[in-house]
Order: sequence, then structure tokens, then C-alpha cells
Amino acid sequence: MPPEQPEQSAGGGMPPEARGRSRVGEVLAAAAREAVDPQRIPDALCAACVRLLPVNGASVSISGGRGVQMTWCASDRIAARLAELQYTVGDGPCQTALDQGAPVLAADLTAGRDPRRWPIFAHEAVALGVSAVFSLPLGVSGAAIGTLDLYCDRAGGLSEPDLRTALWVRDAVTYALMSIQQRLTEEAPEDEVASWVEASQADHTEVYQAVGMVMVQLDTDPEQALDRLRARAFAEGRTVSQVAREVLARRLRFEPEPDGHHDGQGRDGDRS
Repeated sequence: MPPEQPEQSAGGGMPPEARGRSRVGEVLAAAAREAVDPQRIPDALCAACVRLLPVNGASVSISGGRGVQMTWCASDRIAARLAELQYTVGDGPCQTALDQGAPVLAADLTAGRDPRRWPIFAHEAVALGVSAVFSLPLGVSGAAIGTLDLYCDRAGGLSEPDLRTALWVRDAVTYALMSIQQRLTEEAPEDEVASWVEASQADHTEVYQAVGMVMVQLDTDPEQALDRLRARAFAEGRTVSQVAREVLARRLRFEPEPDGHHDGQGRDGDRS
């Protein structure tokens, strides 16, 4: 009796893992093709991530150095708010994933260990109707250039197959992030309106410039200056980028307390 032959997988003998990766790539590529306007490609990719996974929303944030990041795309308003929230408070699964260079799976922000790890973020996220967040670092060779953040309105972790798919999505988004900018740069005419990549870089620049001004105003280091920007943004329900623009426009100035501490309120006004 001849030996039993291994069962061929569907898809022309393609192994299941390769088939799964191929499907992820096809869905994301189709989403990018369907976005006629190149500036809509990031949002189309985020929406495709939601179709591939049992989650309610997704966002991609790009790191601009220690403590500074921006939202590259978001599938919906809540996903965008979560990304901005983590940047504003300087805490959350996204920040931890960037620091550790490894996936961070917060399966229940309502109870247990997760709200103790990120108390402010967890409280604000739950208020938005979010119960679970999964942050996957983007990058190659262990260098995180950003994160793919997924959220659910119900507590619970990702199953093993879903986590595997999420990691494939993460790999595909990393590739897209590193290749789309090059394609746009090569194809875009010189006088074309700034692309989403350039707009993202502008956000980074504004925050860096504002940090420099606050450093001078408070005679402090960059980390403390950024903390002050974050505290002001969080207290006023705004983003760090919005507060940074106020500083650059000289409508907001931070001043130290009379005793030399830097924990006083900033003062509004057109002062140099």
C-alpha cells in the first residue's frame, strides 16, 4: 500500500501561512488602489485593517523620536482620539509598545492589570466606549518606527489565529509605510500640494519647535517642556499639536512659578 500523501492545501498547494499573508497583502493593496486620491491611502489602509480583524477600529501612529509621535491614519473618530490621547498623556499601550519594541495586548481596560498599568489612559479610553486595545510596533530589525493600534468595544483578547493575522497586517502596514512615501515622491509633480507625508512631518516640526520655545521660557530640559505641553493639552481637552500651534503663534506662553518650580499654569497672551 503506497504511503499516504500529505493533503494539499487550497490555493494551488500554498501553505496556510503563506495563503494568509497573501490575503492580507491583497486586501491592503486593493484598498490602496481604490483610493483614487493618494492622500486618502492611509485612511483606506486603516479601514482595510478593520475588515481583516475582529476589531472596531484601527489607527497607525508614526514615531518622531522619543516622546513625539503623530497619527498617520485612523479608521474612525474613536481610533483617532485614542491615538491622540496616548500621545497627549504620554502613556498607554502604544507608548509601551514603542518603548519595548514588542506587541502590547491590553485585553481589558475596565478591570485587572491593564487599568493599573495606564490609569489615565484606561479611564479616558473606557469613557470613549473602548474596552480593549492591541498595539503592535511597526518597523524592521527591532527598530520601532510607529505602531498599529486596534481597539474593541468589548473586553477580551485576540485568538491565536487573529493575533497571527494581526501580525501579518502589521508587517504589511510597515512595508506600506516605508514604500508609499517613496512612490509619492517619485510620481508627484514638484508643485503639487503637500502630501499627507509632508503634513505629518509638519506636525512633528511644530511640536519640536514649541518644545524649544517652552524650554527657553521655563529654563528646563526637552522632556519637561514636552510634559508641560501635554499637561496643558490634557487639561483643556486638546491635542499636543494644537497647543504647540498656540505656542508658536505666541498666543500661549508658559512661565515658571515665583519659587522657580515649573508646575504653574501657562499664561495666554501675545508675549515674546
